[in-house]
Amino acid sequence: MSARRLGSGAPWEDAVGYSRVVAHGDSAWVSGTTATVDGVVAHPGDAGAQTRVALTGVQRALEQAGFGLGDVVRTRMYVTDISRWEEVGRVHGEFFRDVRPATAMVQVAALIDPAMLVEIEADAVRGAA
Repeated sequence: MSARRLGSGAPWEDAVGYSRVVAHGDSAWVSGTTATVDGVVAHPGDAGAQTRVALTGVQRALEQAGFGLGDVVRTRMYVTDISRWEEVGRVHGEFFRDVRPATAMVQVAALIDPAMLVEIEADAVRGAA
């Protein structure tokens, strides 16, 4: 069985050489996902709204690969300002309150676009719910 590598059409996927989600058997890994919509960063300055857009992208990638949010066992949140952790965490809780994956939130110096405040990765195992 080979891995399925699925893209979202984001401009960086071809340039950098990565997939939005890679699925193999009962596992899936979603690449770092930001609040980029049609090549433009959505909701500049609003960490909570960017988190919602990013997690919607994570959800879409998982569904494209045949998984759901309930299958998520780990998330990683990269934020450019850790003092805004509550905004990011609150939205993460909206998506994962009942799932309760292992997670980390880490401050980074910057993301690929200065308007990006949040980037989120997810790992999933089918049937984990």
